[in-house]
Formats: sequence, structure tokens, C-alpha cells
Amino acid sequence: MADLESLIQKCTSFSHIKQLQAYFFTTGNFQSCRTRSKLLDLCAIAPFGSLSFAISIFRQIRTPFTNDFNAIIRGLVQSPEPTAAFAWYRTMQRGSFRVDALTCSFTLKACARVLAATEARQLHANIMRLGFMADALLGTTLLNVYAKVGDLGRARKVFDEMPQRDIASWNSLIFGLAQGNQASEALELFKRMEVEGLKPNEVTVLGVLSACSHLGDFKEGEKIHLFIRNEKLDLNVQVCNALIDMYANCGFVDKAYGVFDDMGCRKCLVTWNTMIMAFAMDGNGLKALQLFQQMDGARVQPDSVTYLAVLCACNHAGLVEDGVRLFNTMGKHGVKPNMKHYGSVVDLLGRAGRLKEAYNIINSMPMVPDVVLWQSLLGACRIYKDVEMAEIASRNLVEMGSNNCGDFVLLSNVYAAHERWNDVGRVRDSMKKRDVKKVPGFSYIEVDGLRHKFFTGDKSNAKWKEIYSKLDEIRFRIKELGYVAETSFVLHDIGEEEKENQLCHHSEKLAVAFGLISTSEGTPIQVIKNLRICVDCHVVIKLISKIYERQIIVRDRVRFHKFKDGFCSCRDYW
Repeated sequence: MADLESLIQKCTSFSHIKQLQAYFFTTGNFQSCRTRSKLLDLCAIAPFGSLSFAISIFRQIRTPFTNDFNAIIRGLVQSPEPTAAFAWYRTMQRGSFRVDALTCSFTLKACARVLAATEARQLHANIMRLGFMADALLGTTLLNVYAKVGDLGRARKVFDEMPQRDIASWNSLIFGLAQGNQASEALELFKRMEVEGLKPNEVTVLGVLSACSHLGDFKEGEKIHLFIRNEKLDLNVQVCNALIDMYANCGFVDKAYGVFDDMGCRKCLVTWNTMIMAFAMDGNGLKALQLFQQMDGARVQPDSVTYLAVLCACNHAGLVEDGVRLFNTMGKHGVKPNMKHYGSVVDLLGRAGRLKEAYNIINSMPMVPDVVLWQSLLGACRIYKDVEMAEIASRNLVEMGSNNCGDFVLLSNVYAAHERWNDVGRVRDSMKKRDVKKVPGFSYIEVDGLRHKFFTGDKSNAKWKEIYSKLDEIRFRIKELGYVAETSFVLHDIGEEEKENQLCHHSEKLAVAFGLISTSEGTPIQVIKNLRICVDCHVVIKLISKIYERQIIVRDRVRFHKFKDGFCSCRDYW
């Protein structure tokens, strides 16, 4: 037996596997020798093996062992058809073959690959029935599947019920929470690691930096950066890339660039792309262009992501000619423009008021334009109040089956700007017929480690009376500076005073007012919003930053707005 095992270990080619298979048959060991499972395993997963040949060998076994099944299931998990593993697992159950922890583990990995939530739940039930939940490795694999399919409730339950947890189980859940819009919970889990005596590794900090990035939690991100430095985890390029992304998403592009600069020659293409996109979000188009030009000297070839990042930078900074030039020269680096590149250029031209050029690019595309392109054009029509072009864009969106509330709202905005209230009503009726649900705008702010979320007109906060009182004070003080409410986009044929009242209670204004009453003088205020900041809120927050001498950072759906001394970093171009 030992000789057979040593022979299997020495296999270095498919011909060796075939010779061994022949040897098993001629010596009469094939039907009874348990070592054949190792031959199947080698044949199913080795780079020089053949899964189909392994299956043909398996078919010749009269009474397969559990390990024989495991070898095939493991091979299928790594194959282009991982779902076939489910059928083999069911065959074992129906044929009364013994399923062990490895069988379940391999089949769970197939679930993870194809995001098979139903099969994962069925396997979970079998694992509990078979008494395998005490297996820490199997529990971690199950947790990882639930995290990947987005079933975070079950993932958390598996985690809490695990008799023994290790760093891998922590990492799986942290990543799942960070990617599944439960970033706060991911950070809490990270903090529990110290309590339970588990030391974070590179994988852990990647997950928790992703959570900080999503939340815009700069303070927690800085603590993690300190830990990374102390543990010398910043030698890992992926960790550095995640740090750049975290700082960029928190609005601290200078700190992001500090990490980028410290990397020296360890930068990879992803590093350059992340930093260029950081400058894009910050509205620093010139710095993004400069970095793009430096790539050539660093002998780094730009790819489609690089071009998308630098086009976004030109877009946010209003560098129209630079953006058009870069778009037209993409082919020089062998990069073929895709839908996102066309979308960025259409948005670039549209924001600059060159609506006909944007429309012509859409019509000249080698592929069918998608919904996003028409939405970009419609958004530009809202800025420049172009009814004719807005109707063209809207008609195309309807024909494409778009049921996005934002499309209808943008068209309504254009009509409202021209006081065409009958048309506004017609759009609203169309929304009702199509059962279009408006996405509620919300903003949140963190004060003393607690997150406070606000919706428009919200009165759920314990300090709502103080917040509204502060808004009244703000309203009075900004009017002394000549503020006039931007009411042209309020979608109702109502009086100016009522329109102004509606604008006064937008979610970002509530969040900023809460920040003013809850933090000491001179403390920066940071707000995150799920939609684009509106024109009136932008004007008001600029004035607030001047009157109250506060730096206010607002991260909306697209970019950062850094308000200071009555000015915004976007230079009123967004």
C-alpha cells in the first residue's frame, strides 16, 4: 500500500496516471484498495489530470467509498461546471453512501462559486442532522457561503453558534457584512477580535477597510492604518491599495496620496487606477491628468479602468477638451472604448452644455446605447433646461423599459423649470400608472461614534426641535447675505414660500444642522448622502461654511463636495 502511495505522489503527467490506473486493474487491487481514491483525487484536480477520465475510472468501481465520491466532487467544484457537484452529492444521499464533513465542505464550495443559496440551506440542514457543526473548518465554509450569497442573517447565526472561531471565520463574516451594506456591523466585529484574542491579518484589514470606505469612517480608518503600520502589513500591495481607496472615500485625498507616494516602486496598475479615481472623486482633474501622464515614465500600461478614471476626473473638473482628446486616443494604448467610456464622454459634454455633441456621440456608437447614457443626457437637459432634448432622452428611456424614478423626476424638473405644470402633472400620472417608486433621499452623519440618519422633513431624531430651530436660524442668517431659495425644480405648482419650506428641510440640511448643534466650534462636519446633492442645498451649505466658519464635507452619490469659507471644491461644477 505504501508503495502505491509513493507512486501516486511521484506522478507528474497524465501518462503516469494512466499507467497507474492500468497497474491497479492488472494487480486486482482496483475494487478493494482505498489508495485508488488518491489516484482519483490526483486525476480530478491535478493540472495535468483529466476530470472526465477520473469520472470514467469512478464508473468502473462496483462499490465506491466516500473518498471516491469526494475526489470527483472536489474536481467538479474546480471545474467550469461546479453545479454538477450537487447531483453527485444527491446521488450519495439516495444511494445510502456515507457523507462526511469533507463531502459537505466541497459541495458548499460549489455553492459559493455559483451563489446557490437554496442548495446551501439544504446542505446546512444536512450538516446539522449529521452532527458536523462542531467541525470549525466546515462551519467557516458554511459561513463563507452565506456571506457570499448575501444571507447575512444566517451567516451571523452560524458564526454565533460556532463552538470555536478562528481568524478565517472572522474574515468571512467581516467581508460579508462589509459588502452587504452592514459595514457598521463589520467594524463592530473587528473590534470584538481583540476581546477574543484573535490577531487580524491582511485579509481582515482588507475587509474592515472596505467597511470604513463604505461608511466614510475616517477616524476608524486611521486607527486601522496605524495597526497596519505597526504590524508591517503595509508591505502588502493590496492592503496599500485598500488604504488609498479608504482615504479617498472618506474625502482625505492628501492622505491617500501619502500612501501612494510611500509605496515607491511597489505600485501596480490597480494602485495607479485607485489614485487617479481618488483625484477624480475629489474634483482634482489636473492632478489626475498629471498622474496619468506619469504612468508612461513608470512603464505602466493604462487599461480600460485607467481611462475610465481619468475621463471621470475630466468630467468632474470640467476639462472637456482634455477628456475628448483622451477618449479619442484610447486606441493608441490598445484600449477599446466600452459603454462606460462612452457614458463618461456623453456626461462630460452634457455637463458642459454641448448637448447636441453628446447626442451625436450616442447615435454614432458601435453598440446599442444603454439606459445610463440616456440618463446622463437627460441629467444634462435638466441643468440646461432643454425641453426638446429631454423629451428625446426620456422617450428612449421609456422604449428601453426603464422604470427608474429618477428618469421621471429629471423630466419633471425640466418642465417645472419652464413652469409647465400640466406636463409635470402628466409625468406624475405616468409614474403612478407604472407604479414607479421614488427612492427616498437620506443623509447621515457620525457624532461621538454614533450614526444619525435623516430623511427629508425628518423629525425622528431626539433633538429634532433643536435641529429645526437651528435651520430657522440658518435661514435668517443666509438671507442677510442675499440668499434666494432655488425653487425652480420644486415639482409643484405652489407658492414660493411653500416651495422654500420644502427645500429648507432636505436631509443634508438636517444632517448639517445636527452637526452644528452637536459638535464644538471649528470641528469639521462630514455628511454622506445617497443621492446627488441638490442645487439649493449646495448654495446653502456654502453659506453655512462661511457664516459658522466650519469645513463641511458632503459625499454624495457621485463625488465629494468640500465646503470652506463660502466656496466648494467642485467650483460649482457637478
